[in-house]
Amino acid sequence: MSGYKRAFQPGGCYFFTVVTHERRPWLTEEYAIDRLRNAFRRVMQDRPFAMDAIVILPDHLHCIWQLPDGDNDFPERWRQIKRFVSIGLKSPLNARKEKALWQRRYWEHLLRNEEDWRRHMDYIHYNPVKHGYTRRPSDWTHSSFRQAVARGWYDASWGDMEPTNLTGMEFE
Repeated sequence: MSGYKRAFQPGGCYFFTVVTHERRPWLTEEYAIDRLRNAFRRVMQDRPFAMDAIVILPDHLHCIWQLPDGDNDFPERWRQIKRFVSIGLKSPLNARKEKALWQRRYWEHLLRNEEDWRRHMDYIHYNPVKHGYTRRPSDWTHSSFRQAVARGWYDASWGDMEPTNLTGMEFE
């Protein structure tokens, strides 16, 4: 058994990586995007949080959440999101009689400061380029990059070259 301990910080800002079961590439299918959007909306209604950034790739996603003051329950939010996406989708069952759509676990990182937040924002938005899905972050439709440009967080041409602050970052 792993000795891993999750970092629970009430009102914390977190970076997450969530992966599909056996890295099956189904997340960018139209039905999956719709289900994922609806799952996020549904969970956000009952258990609010702010999403600063997201990128959805065929076999995984990354995002940054800001939880409300006094709230650190991101595990329940992820459980519900995965459940809502899975409802109605056909999938083989695993030994525990669960649909084999998601890896059971996910990776989280408590963001410590503005620099940590910025590096993870850059990592999220550059990820489709890193994986060879597109040549520029602005070309990937399943990303919050365009919203980040609209907010003034990025220039529209950002990411035409690999950002130097991403050297050595691996969260897959």
